[in-house]
Formats: sequence, structure tokens, C-alpha cells
Amino acid sequence: MAVKKKATTKKKATTKKKVAPKKKVAPKKKATKSKGKKPAFGGYAISFAGRKETVEQVFGNKPIAPSEMTKKIWAFVKSKSLSNR
Repeated sequence: MAVKKKATTKKKATTKKKVAPKKKVAPKKKATKSKGKKPAFGGYAISFAGRKETVEQVFGNKPIAPSEMTKKIWAFVKSKSLSNR
């Protein structure tokens, strides 16, 4: 039995280098001018500056749920007139 040889093909060596296409540079964005200070989201501005109450005085000593914290904070803000409304 004779063994058949596989036909081998040689690849031609290329000497040319591939050149990557140049990327286009995007134009720079212009800086926007600020129109002044924006009001707080929803129009509310609350200031706790100068308050001497502690967290325990506002929330109490027992653990409470986050929803209860929110209710107590707003009750405190409204009772002390800390918001701009």
C-alpha cells in the first residue's frame, strides 16, 4: 500500500503593511453658560442651619422604619418652619 502525500501549498509572503484608516476628530463642545443657581428639586429649600436638636429628639430612641423617618422629618420641618413654603 502506498501512502498518499498531502498536497502542501505555500503562502506568498506579503511585504506591504496594512495602514489603519485615520480617525476623524470630533469637534469640541462649547462650554455652557450657567444661568444662575437653580432652585432645589420640587421648589423646596430646607435649611437645618443653626438647629440644636439631636437625631434622638427628632426620631426618638426606638428603631423605626425609613417611611416613619420621612414622616417625622417633614413633621419637624413643618413645625419649625424650616422650608421656604
